[in-house]
Amino acid sequence: MDTSRLLRTSGAVAATAALLLSGAAMGGSSPRASAAVPSKGRGEGVAWSDAAQAGRGAPYVGAGASYAGSATTYATGPSASAPGRPLAPLPAEVPSGLRPYYAQKLTWRPCGTSGFECATLIAPLDYDSPRAADDVKLAVSRKKATGPGKRLGSLLVNPGGPGGSAVGYLQRYAALGYPAPVRARYDMVGMDPRGVAGSEPIVCLSDAEMDAYTQVDQTPDDAGETGELVDAYIKFAEGCEARSGKLLGHVSTVEAARDMDVLRAVLGDEKLTYVGASYGTFLGATYAGLFPARVGRLVLDGALDPSLDSERVNRDQTAGFQTAFTAFAEDCARHKDCPLGTTTARAAGDRLAALFKQIDAHPLPAAKPRKLTESLATTGVISAMYDEAAWGLLRSAIRAAAHGDGAPLLRLSDAYFEREGNGAYANLMYANAAVNCLDLPPAFRSPGEVRDALPAFEKASPVFGASLAWAALTCGYWTVPATGRPHLIPAHGADPILVVGTTRDPATPYPWARALASQLSSGRLLTYDGDGHTAYTRGSACIDNAVNGYLLTTTTPPASQKCT
Repeated sequence: MDTSRLLRTSGAVAATAALLLSGAAMGGSSPRASAAVPSKGRGEGVAWSDAAQAGRGAPYVGAGASYAGSATTYATGPSASAPGRPLAPLPAEVPSGLRPYYAQKLTWRPCGTSGFECATLIAPLDYDSPRAADDVKLAVSRKKATGPGKRLGSLLVNPGGPGGSAVGYLQRYAALGYPAPVRARYDMVGMDPRGVAGSEPIVCLSDAEMDAYTQVDQTPDDAGETGELVDAYIKFAEGCEARSGKLLGHVSTVEAARDMDVLRAVLGDEKLTYVGASYGTFLGATYAGLFPARVGRLVLDGALDPSLDSERVNRDQTAGFQTAFTAFAEDCARHKDCPLGTTTARAAGDRLAALFKQIDAHPLPAAKPRKLTESLATTGVISAMYDEAAWGLLRSAIRAAAHGDGAPLLRLSDAYFEREGNGAYANLMYANAAVNCLDLPPAFRSPGEVRDALPAFEKASPVFGASLAWAALTCGYWTVPATGRPHLIPAHGADPILVVGTTRDPATPYPWARALASQLSSGRLLTYDGDGHTAYTRGSACIDNAVNGYLLTTTTPPASQKCT
């Protein structure tokens, strides 16, 4: 989210997978369904070669939903806001004021299920002015290498978001579900970024307030509804400031990348080995830009392009949802019971848009006392776009909505928002907005700017364009100025970095992977020709073998290798 809420990995995909695995999928599961994937301060010495701070961001958090789009009709040419000069590396020597952080010792304790350990890493709130009184505490977990074979060091993982819990992803999936040869040779490690989950989480609203926020009409039809949407964004932003204090200005991706370097040193690794998905690719690429000499084996799966401004990111992602919906509609048409018809994808889109309009006028009964609004219905549909394994569930949910039952689509929406059955929300959406609004200036600053952009967004996606354009207004009311700007990341001198892109990824458009691989001086592109968000550990033996080979032997796949 722009926070318009896009680009999540751990959120939508993992949550949808959880629905599938729990039996709520109404139609079974698949091997790919179980593969839950992913989801600025300028810091001392952050040498932006043009003094233009760092930044990039991905998802956005608008009222009503939090999407992570990709692209069908991608804009051509440079971003409207041309990127600043490339991100320059930090000095090789650790500044004296930061040495105590790099020299700290972690105290490990058993946690979670058998075999996992947890610890707390201490990092400065402000890398420019480290003060012990302001230090932040970051949650870390690991599962040691199982063997056989020589231990290769630590493998950090991040599932995306921003706002996805790396500790949760590690304990629930990565340390158990990554290929056995990788788990045998690496200590698997996850650290919640600052402001996320176990690492001093950003908080913005009460659970009841968040329920109300997600229901606000995100396709306003008149001045009154526009005012309600703007009020919701303002209340959200002010709530984040009131509940999260000075941390709100220090959850940038640059600072999170610097935290990862402290962790690398404390773990005793000379170089960082890392697998990042979705937004995690921007975090990993930022690390490479700041610390190129400390790059070991970096896998960036479902890549972001750091050179794009926020409006372009949102528009590209909007088109990506259209790409994913078209693939879903074509698949749906092969089923006689398809609730959107069995003709063309365009006709299916028209029927879905008509259903959204009907729900806008008359919200559907769902889970008392809650109802399914248009915003929640849109989020539910988008949630299922992340993984084709959820398409059967989506068919059933749309069919139920067409017959007056909003509960199945509401369950999909709740999974996306990480809303528990008892009404409690995880902090995913709060952290998502906080990071995005700090990493990039807002896409739009007023309803008028949104209206001007509506034709381009609706061209990108007739189904989702209006909703996603209005969602991109969120950061326009943020209380902390953005510290980042669009930029390039060359990471000169880094070891080979593996960038993985999926051709019909609904959250991170394939052109972004091409762009990042070309920006990185040592970037190598690996392509998955298929559907879904990200590719590693999602069912392609070709992709898994290539990534495993790189992690275990540093061998990169052949140039321009494509897997299906």
